[in-house]
Amino acid sequence: MSVKSCEKLEKSKVALTVEVSAEDFESAVVKAYQKMRKDIRIPGFRPGKAPRKVVEGMYGAEVFYDEAVNIALPDAYGAAVDAEKLNVVGYPEVELVEAPKAGSGFVFKATVPVYPEVKLGQYKGLKAPKAEVKVGAADVNARLAELADRNTRLVSTDKAVENGNIAVIDYEGFDNGVAFQGGKGENHSLEIGSGTFVPGFEEQLIGMKAGEEKDIDITFPEDYHKDLAGKKVVFHVKVNEVKVKDVPALDDEFAKDVSEFDTLKELKADLKKKITAEREEAANRAFEDRLMTQVGENIEADVPEAMVEAQVDRFLENFKQQLASQGIPYDQYLQMTGTEESKLKDDAREPAEKQVRLDLAVAAIIEAEKLEASAEEIAEEYKKFSERYGMDVDTVKKYLPEDQIKAQILNEKAIAVVRDSAEATAPEEEEKPKKTTKKTTKKAAKKDEEAPAEETAEAPAEAPAESKE
Repeated sequence: MSVKSCEKLEKSKVALTVEVSAEDFESAVVKAYQKMRKDIRIPGFRPGKAPRKVVEGMYGAEVFYDEAVNIALPDAYGAAVDAEKLNVVGYPEVELVEAPKAGSGFVFKATVPVYPEVKLGQYKGLKAPKAEVKVGAADVNARLAELADRNTRLVSTDKAVENGNIAVIDYEGFDNGVAFQGGKGENHSLEIGSGTFVPGFEEQLIGMKAGEEKDIDITFPEDYHKDLAGKKVVFHVKVNEVKVKDVPALDDEFAKDVSEFDTLKELKADLKKKITAEREEAANRAFEDRLMTQVGENIEADVPEAMVEAQVDRFLENFKQQLASQGIPYDQYLQMTGTEESKLKDDAREPAEKQVRLDLAVAAIIEAEKLEASAEEIAEEYKKFSERYGMDVDTVKKYLPEDQIKAQILNEKAIAVVRDSAEATAPEEEEKPKKTTKKTTKKAAKKDEEAPAEETAEAPAEAPAESKE
């Protein structure tokens, strides 16, 4: 193998022109023959036993060339990448420049995306708004209400379904008298007013009692699944049981039952402390996110499309895992929401590009600041994970390689460089309009109109016959 040329292209791509020698190609032809001979039938020879020269004499020397190219090319490409010390970030596009001939090798061209050159912009002395943390009685009472809800018992009743009740139902949906896929459930617990089912479904259960059956007319939204969008259907519903919530009283006894405290006053004080800590952490995280967004925007880099696509795939995979953790199969989610996978990928594209630029910026800061992770810091991080998950350190190391721990430490240090040099401003100051020229104002308006969504959508509340739970 020899690299004939290595040409830098736009969008952080490199075009490698590589020659595979006659010797290397001959070796690949031998391998191709050994692989293909079992399928070659030659009169007078048992299957797979015909000599190579006999096969070539009957079918031509070129009979093994295509397979030989497929065998030789990956190794030659890998060797060329190593020789040129390229940091490849995607798959190559390969084309044959000179086809193989008898007694010679071949030449191919591989166009491959590589890690881009990154020029850091401003990353120190930035400004970003930071929320002031306030926790009032209403916040504490809301958290108490959540505790009460988690400790609420469901009690069966003979009364009719009301808003807030749990109706245990059987249901089946029909489109022009024909049952449709995904429209059937048995003994499904549905909280009335939760908005879990398609609009109009839950409301029509109000007033029904256990044992009663009825048909419910539903019109699906126009933006629903393409097979059901805008259609009028009928759900046959049977109420098997009605349950009401038995909410505990918020008193000292409640505090003893749900916490280590003896009084409601002590529980409230602890909740206020926890809420404050949570909000301070959230405010700090949001502050860092705003700063790092600026850092990502300030870099100069020709971001390869392959890196963005890879990040989109990671976002999608994470989303699938989130659904799985909720017990929702991915295919079922697509059907329930009427969403195409291509739409999810399109929605994730802008946040993916933002994330890639951020990752590039962090890597550049690590290099610029000459940041390092010491053995002591790595050991301390392993200790934290060990305590968090209740595992010994050796077990943690099996799941978290040292390189991953080191990368995490360096990322945190890079973010700290940005954060510790930054100035926190009041949110009101950030919202004040800046004086600009007409041209700048026009551009800014266009930018606002095109502002990307930061996250892919969560599972929606419009399920024809399935809960979000």
